[in-house]
Amino acid sequence: MLYYLFEYLNANYDFPGLRLFQYITFRTSLAIIISLIITTVFGRSIINYLQKMQVGETVRNLGLEGQMQKAGTPTMGGIMILLGILVPTLLLANLSNIYVLLMIITTVWMGVIGFVDDYIKVFRKNKEGLAGRFKIVGQVGLALIIGWTMYFNPNIVVRQTVDESTVSKASATPMVLRQKGESFYYTQDVKSTLTNVPFYKNNEFDYAKVLKFLGDGYEKYSVFVFLFFVVIIVTAVSNGANITDGIDGLATGTSAIIGITLGLLAYVSGNTVIADYLNIMYIPNSGELMIFAGAFVGACVGFLWYNSYPAQVFMGDTGSLAIGGIIAAFAIMIRKELLIPVLCGVFLIENLSVIIQVSYFKYTKKRFGEGKRVFLMSPLHHHYQKKGYHEAKIVTRFWIIGILLAIITIITLKLR
Repeated sequence: MLYYLFEYLNANYDFPGLRLFQYITFRTSLAIIISLIITTVFGRSIINYLQKMQVGETVRNLGLEGQMQKAGTPTMGGIMILLGILVPTLLLANLSNIYVLLMIITTVWMGVIGFVDDYIKVFRKNKEGLAGRFKIVGQVGLALIIGWTMYFNPNIVVRQTVDESTVSKASATPMVLRQKGESFYYTQDVKSTLTNVPFYKNNEFDYAKVLKFLGDGYEKYSVFVFLFFVVIIVTAVSNGANITDGIDGLATGTSAIIGITLGLLAYVSGNTVIADYLNIMYIPNSGELMIFAGAFVGACVGFLWYNSYPAQVFMGDTGSLAIGGIIAAFAIMIRKELLIPVLCGVFLIENLSVIIQVSYFKYTKKRFGEGKRVFLMSPLHHHYQKKGYHEAKIVTRFWIIGILLAIITIITLKLR
């Protein structure tokens, strides 16, 4: 909203400093500051209100040290994160940008699903919350909206090098002659199912080629492959974030690290000069996502003010499901979704620990009549709690791993 105000003032009046609002980096900095103010300054009032409404966490006794002391701690604090993301985005981002619109839809959509789940747990006193099938339906529904829009919206394109002889003269998007060193080449903004993948030729992979075995015309079915991958990614990452949110500050801090990395990737992918210099895929208009990323990081760091050990508030599914959905959708939009296993390695490990534990328990019970466990407890952070590690130490070490994975993610852009 402020974006349009300053755009109007800049076009009609010559006020000093107004040009600053044209720069993505400046608006991103403002988004971080506003988000931090919302989550830290106004966060205290939200926590007090949650306490007044008796929105307390119900804790099952799992035999973990200090666990029962958390009973009654306000939950549904994810509302703070949602406000910290949405308010700066609505104020500072270009709301006509399709990528920004999709991220706002993602935030609200997943936030509502998480809120309903928390509401059932807290006010209906149903520990199971929203039935799992309804969560999956919600996640799949969002994934289909994102995938369908990414595939068909005419404003979502990538810039590719093209051979002039292979391009139809009737193409709606003109070719542009560019120069790099002493060589010249043509580029064109086109609809594409290309995405980034590490350790592959040019670091690019085309979803359509999965169906190459069908023969001529296989490209027209690529939408189904793309939608399938989007559904898997959205459901996996949102559930991964939800599982990781088990001890104070773990999911919040890890998500902030991921958000910083995604913001940097969005900026370089949406800047034609930097993308050309790094020789990576240029995605027109995706740089505007940097403002959303700034708000996201600010919201996570601000929430950490109250969520770090010992936590004064928990985000609940309102926050964790939204965070996971946001990370997945963001990565898909900047075509870095196949880097998620590396970047979101902490979420992946937490997810896998649960899958391994449950699968092995069922297998051994069926074969030997008695279920056995690989870990002392799953998810993995509870395993280390059982081994006697303090919460703060587990969280700090997981953060360090998250930073390492973020660095590796960025490095993979140049490993071909």
